[in-house]
Amino acid sequence: PELLILDEPAAGLDLGSREDLLGRLSSVAATPDGPVMVLVTHHVEEIPQHTTHALLIRAGRVVAAGPLRQVVTTPWLTATFGLPLLVSEHSGRYFARALLPPSESGE
Repeated sequence: PELLILDEPAAGLDLGSREDLLGRLSSVAATPDGPVMVLVTHHVEEIPQHTTHALLIRAGRVVAAGPLRQVVTTPWLTATFGLPLLVSEHSGRYFARALLPPSESGE
């Protein structure tokens, strides 16, 4: 196909199945003549490696759009989810966690 649209494809999958799916999607994304892929997710850890762009939406409005590394960031995801978050990237995969107040985090 020329276009692949996926709406929360990892929803309901166990960890092993999710990682298998993400590996396969990463392979598709890395293929130079592969299809354009549009993937909807609420979980940054489900963004396949080799994804190039992101669009963040809150309440039906665009919060940020552009190259993945410029969009999937602590400030933009905090604004999108309305929750203080810390975003990190490791080996092409993204991770986010809530920044808890000191009384809730055990500090």
